[in-house]
Amino acid sequence: MSSLVDFLKGSYNEFRHKVEWPKWSDLQSSTIVVTIATVILALFTFGVDELFSKSISNIIGMLINVFN
Repeated sequence: MSSLVDFLKGSYNEFRHKVEWPKWSDLQSSTIVVTIATVILALFTFGVDELFSKSISNIIGMLINVFN
C-alpha cells in the first residue's frame, strides 16, 4: 500500500511542478484547428458515403432490370 501512496504523491508532484501546461491562447488555436479538421473530415466522409450509396443503388437497380 505504501508504494501506491508513493506513486500518487510522485504523480501529483510531477503534474504540479514539472509538467509545462499549454497557455490559454495555444489551447484556443489548437481547438480551432481540430474543429476545422473535424468538419472537413466529416464532410469528406459524408460525400464518399453518398457517392457509394448512390453507386450501389444504381448497380442494384441495373441488376434488377437485367434479371426481370
